[in-house]
Amino acid sequence: MNIALIAHDAKKELMVQFCIAYCGILSRHDLCATGTTGKLVSDATGLKIQRFLSGSQGGDQQISARIACNEVDMLLFFRDPLSAKPHEPNDNNMLRLCDTHNIPVATNIATAEVLIHGLERGDLDWRNIVNPSH
Repeated sequence: MNIALIAHDAKKELMVQFCIAYCGILSRHDLCATGTTGKLVSDATGLKIQRFLSGSQGGDQQISARIACNEVDMLLFFRDPLSAKPHEPNDNNMLRLCDTHNIPVATNIATAEVLIHGLERGDLDWRNIVNPSH
């Protein structure tokens, strides 16, 4: 499966800790991330991650384009709900694209844990039917 990782600045360390905890599961999948998040996670875990630009420089839009082309099977997007983001409309568009293409998305660690355990159990194997090229 193709899993995209994005984290707002206040949630980057949480994403790193999450990826350390679930490195064994994540290592069996293709990962991509916005630039800074990808670097932090890769440095901490050794996971191979395709890195795009930083979110503020368009990395979130690059991932959105992959979502629109149905090239992402799961999005882990740790958002900071307490501070306004100048590119928040892009975030909402990304979430809308996930809804449009039936892509499982987690915006917090609680939901990410549910998705990662479901991924491990095979609950998300239906994505291979919907998206057989991956």
